[in-house]
Parts: sequence; structure tokens; C-alpha cells
Amino acid sequence: MSGSSSNQTLSFLMRRFEEAGIRPHTRFGQNFLIDLNLQRVLLEAAELGDNDVVLEVGTGTGSLTLLMARSAAHVVTVEIDRQLFQLAGEELFGQENVTMLQLDALKNKNRLNPAMLGEVDRLLSEVPGRRLKLVANLPYNVATPIISNLLALDAPPYSMIVTIQRELADRITAPPGKKDYGGLSIWMQSQCRVELVRTMPPAAFWPRPKVGSAIIRITLDEPLRRRIPDREFFHTFVRAMFFHRRKFLRSELLSAFKKRLTKPQVDGILEQMGIPGTVRAETLDVDTMLALCEAVRASL
Repeated sequence: MSGSSSNQTLSFLMRRFEEAGIRPHTRFGQNFLIDLNLQRVLLEAAELGDNDVVLEVGTGTGSLTLLMARSAAHVVTVEIDRQLFQLAGEELFGQENVTMLQLDALKNKNRLNPAMLGEVDRLLSEVPGRRLKLVANLPYNVATPIISNLLALDAPPYSMIVTIQRELADRITAPPGKKDYGGLSIWMQSQCRVELVRTMPPAAFWPRPKVGSAIIRITLDEPLRRRIPDREFFHTFVRAMFFHRRKFLRSELLSAFKKRLTKPQVDGILEQMGIPGTVRAETLDVDTMLALCEAVRASL
């Protein structure tokens, strides 16, 4: 099979799937990017070089994998679907700097697959100075846990350049006060620079999804990340602050820490920080939420 990126056109995909007797599975969130210009935008945004180890979740037919292998030191590509894995294996046959793994990238909702992480760590340690990048057309059903759990690692990717649902991209990039601003916005923006690269219509994919998509670039910012003394606690804290979005902040804090903080303690923390108890979490910027988290953690 040819290694040309034209192998990701609609006519090519439909023919290959028919030949192989397979079809996309909605349960795996399979939507294949068929707009070659947008595939190039994704690739250019990744800025791959010969010291980059790329993690791709969702090999698909291997079209993007093949393009990335031309620039990166190594590509670790993960595919859960056995039939697609075999199909991509034909496309990627003989690519010495590509490792294909047929497995679920997630061990569970809150943990990545150790086998995948082990292979990535092995390749990163082979040559000093290598860095990890996630570059993928992420399956919709795993996009949030993949991005969130990668950022929770002790050594997260240098950058994540991915296609995801537009709604998720809006949540990651939203500023305070917007309806999309929430725990995920704060978790990502507290440690990274986030940028919406390009919006994508449903027609850019096959099968055509019901929603729009976007290419987003998430770049780790180490000085930002170092401000968080206990990332696990902060991650739990920000999710808890948005568990009941319409609750006032005082009520949310009392609910989240009902067995650990008294009402006078909560009132004291808010007063000390100059935050009215009647505001909602969605109005607090990242710095204020981080300071509130630390004030709470110090009182426990």
C-alpha cells in the first residue's frame, strides 16, 4: 500500500473498509478525518522534530501515523479495535520508528494503561533530551480522560495537539464567567497554555458526527505547574467546586468538606480571602481558585 496522505480520503476509506469487511464502531467513537488540509493543519501545529516521541491514541487506518513517523523520533500508536489495528498494520508495515499497540489506552476512567505508558517511558529514556507529545484525532468517547490523565502524570507531555469535540475544546479554553468554564478549564489552564487552533465542521469526518470539532494545542507551562503543591488534591478540589454548578461557593465548600470543615472555618477562609460566599465557582479565575484550594488544604 502507498504511504501517501491521500489514503485518508472518503473514497479510499470506504473502499478499504468494504474490502476488509469492516465498518466504523460508534461505541469506540470512530470518526475519521477526511479533510486532508485539516490533517496538515494538525500536523503543522504539532511541530514535530527528531527528538519527539509521539503518542497517538486512535491509530485508525494509520494515515496520520505514517505522516508523523517521517518527522518524529518515534511514534507509539494505540488502537482498541482489532480489525482497524490489522488494517493499519498493512499501511505501517516496515516503519521501524512506529510501535503499534492493540489495547485500550485507559485502564479505567481515572488511569491510563500501564503497558502504553511503559512503552512511552522506554522510548523517552533511550535518548537524553527526548520529549513526549500527544498528537491524535482523539476518539470522542475517551478525549476528556486521556487529556486529563496525561496532565496528571509526574512527567506529562510537552504538548498535546488533538482534534476533539468543539464543546470540549470550548470547555478547556473558556475564561471565567462563561458557561463552558468549569473544573476542566481550571485544571488545564492552571498548568498549560491552551489555544484553539482551528474549528472543524462535521463534514470533515467520516462517518459525519452530529457535532462540530476543533484542533486544540495544549502546551505544558512548568512555572505554572510548579505553583501547585498537591496536584492530586487540586484536581479533586476543582471538580468538587463545580459538582453543583448553581450552588453558591459557600454551600459548595460545605458540601464538599462537610465532615472535615465547620461552617465557621469555611466562613473564615472566605473572609480571609475577601471572597463573598454568595458567588459561584464559575466566577473565580485560576489564580483565585488555586489560592482558595491552598487555604482549604491548610485548614484540614
